[in-house]
Amino acid sequence: MSELSTQQLADQIATTLELNKRHIKATLELLDDGCTVPFIARYRKEQTGELDEVQIRAVQASAEKTRALEKRRASILSSLADQNIQNKTLLKDIREAADMVRLEDLYAPYRPRRQTRAQKALAAGLGQLATDVRDDRRGAANDYKQYICDAYPDQDAVLAGVIDIIAEEIADDIRVRDFMREKLRKFGRVESKKKRGADEDPTYQVYLDFSGAVSRLKPHQLLALRRGEKDGALSVKFVGEQDRWSDWLKDKLAWAQDRKNRALVEAAVDESYKRLIFPQTERAIRADLEEAADQHAIDIFALNLKNLLLQAPLPGKRVLGLDPGLRTGCKLAVIDEFGDVVDTGVCYVHDRRRDQAGAQLAKLIDKHRVEIVAIGNGTGSSEAQRAATDALELARQPAQFTVVNEAGASVYSASEVARAELPELDVSIRGAVSIARRLQDPLAELVKIDPKSIGVGMYQHDVNQVALASALDAVIEDVVNSVGVDLNSASESLLAKISGIGPKLAGRIVAWRAENGGFASRSQLLKVSGLGAKTYEQCAGFLRIRDGKEILDNTGIHPERYKLAKKILREADASQPGAALRANLTGLFDKGALDDLAASFGVGRPTLRDIVADLGAPGRDPREDLDAPKLRAKILTMEELEPGMRMDGVVRNVVDFGAFVDIGVKQDGLVHVSKMANERIRSPYDRVSLGQRVEVVVMEVDKKRGRISLSMID
Repeated sequence: MSELSTQQLADQIATTLELNKRHIKATLELLDDGCTVPFIARYRKEQTGELDEVQIRAVQASAEKTRALEKRRASILSSLADQNIQNKTLLKDIREAADMVRLEDLYAPYRPRRQTRAQKALAAGLGQLATDVRDDRRGAANDYKQYICDAYPDQDAVLAGVIDIIAEEIADDIRVRDFMREKLRKFGRVESKKKRGADEDPTYQVYLDFSGAVSRLKPHQLLALRRGEKDGALSVKFVGEQDRWSDWLKDKLAWAQDRKNRALVEAAVDESYKRLIFPQTERAIRADLEEAADQHAIDIFALNLKNLLLQAPLPGKRVLGLDPGLRTGCKLAVIDEFGDVVDTGVCYVHDRRRDQAGAQLAKLIDKHRVEIVAIGNGTGSSEAQRAATDALELARQPAQFTVVNEAGASVYSASEVARAELPELDVSIRGAVSIARRLQDPLAELVKIDPKSIGVGMYQHDVNQVALASALDAVIEDVVNSVGVDLNSASESLLAKISGIGPKLAGRIVAWRAENGGFASRSQLLKVSGLGAKTYEQCAGFLRIRDGKEILDNTGIHPERYKLAKKILREADASQPGAALRANLTGLFDKGALDDLAASFGVGRPTLRDIVADLGAPGRDPREDLDAPKLRAKILTMEELEPGMRMDGVVRNVVDFGAFVDIGVKQDGLVHVSKMANERIRSPYDRVSLGQRVEVVVMEVDKKRGRISLSMID
């Protein structure tokens, strides 16, 4: 079977994704030509029909899946040819199989496998006997002595071998596989209990005596059950209606009609059900459910990571980063408005030295004109916030504090990136630097950390790690390129995420920048060793140069469209000030006055719209429109909370059952999905996102267990 053409591939993908075939074909051609997803989404909108990054990646994934299916189909057909199997119906079904499961089911009876009980019986010469019994050509009363051998020393053993052969044939019957999967999906149950001999783990309290329908099992439930098994705390099994389903097989299979060998064939059905059919079905269904649960968890992690990376920056602020700790103290690092470290220290907030912490912090605030204290949300955060409150009252310099998600800070501290950036600092202090820099620019700092170490999902360590890494890398790539980076100040880690660059070229760009005093224009990128025309095409539009020779270098306009952009500026009277220029540009676009000009450059309205928007706001950071970090001057304690209190909070994490919100006390409160709106909502992800500021009402405070229940319903 020859490889699918791009058009054939596009035709197949279109039926699955419900997208235009022409746009899919164009997208596939661009991908095959080495174009990156961000480049295609931003600069090839006319060809793709304005497919966004998510849709383009879906096309990419579907193409990979389809190609893998065709490769497997070719391999199976080759194997059947080697076995000289020429069943026309089988070959036709294999050629028409639409997915991998169907393909493998059809191939199952012919797949080479390690020796089974049936194969042992076949090797002993019982194959023809099994066929005769199955087809009712030989009765149970016939003499089977001629088949007795060392492996099957008596008549009962021979009959057992016959049952093994028939049982495997039943299990390989595609009708049986289809029926059992349908029944287990619709009517099966999942049961769990404490594993025998294991201590009772309160983490899995809900699942120590659990039973739920397979059809209604939630992804987070399946992930919890799987983790419980892995931890040795739970015993989990799928349960079906054995008698009922086995009777269906006996009634419906042509092999088990009312005939003299019915009892023998029914015994083979029972044996097949218990030993082969149900275990195979359970594994298949569980694998499907776990794959779906993994993907769900990965999607959640990716969504939360995207929102975390897109948090509004606070550039130009002098920040005191505080990495909280108890026994070893809180590590301190002051950074200036450029992110450079100007001072470090340690304070203690839990023992007899805690009374000194406020004064110590106040001294740093006044000495370095600190505007914001950024406190990590780890162990000791509450005590550190109290010290910061004291410091703000003592300091002459006006300042505020905020809590920053510190997940992954310790991973960064010990990384090669941190050692290269902060070689003179102790590993423990680097975490405080990271916390401070996250406030100035979350995106620039978080890209230095393995995204799996940023705890904004659920069960991230249990899911498919290859799929998780791929999804999170895609999120980072999309976010970094949608925001754009300053070519003359971006770190090597940040540059590596730009379309087409990667770590190796990022290092060369930084080296060239250091040697030549920076880039005066985008075009100078072509002077970097190893950065050719194709890479320049992919990366140039996402790199910004502030105060350079060419004003368009500080926009998202691609160099290939500079001539068009300059003509548009002349049409709009570029001498006008900012607001007036934006009004002129918008008016010209809305009236269609620029369409002929764009068409002469081979550009449609999608690209024209982007050029007009960039000309109207050069250097604009799209994160400016998002909620800024919540700054505070004092801390609340759980003892001060009362039901009915209205609070402003920041969403710290979103999971299937709700959102955790920081309201300024030690413990984040939970807004259950049922308390997010008066009407029923399908998912918390439809209502809130990580980093969003929300108004909540305190519903319940469980001081003993440290739990706070919140509501977003007025």
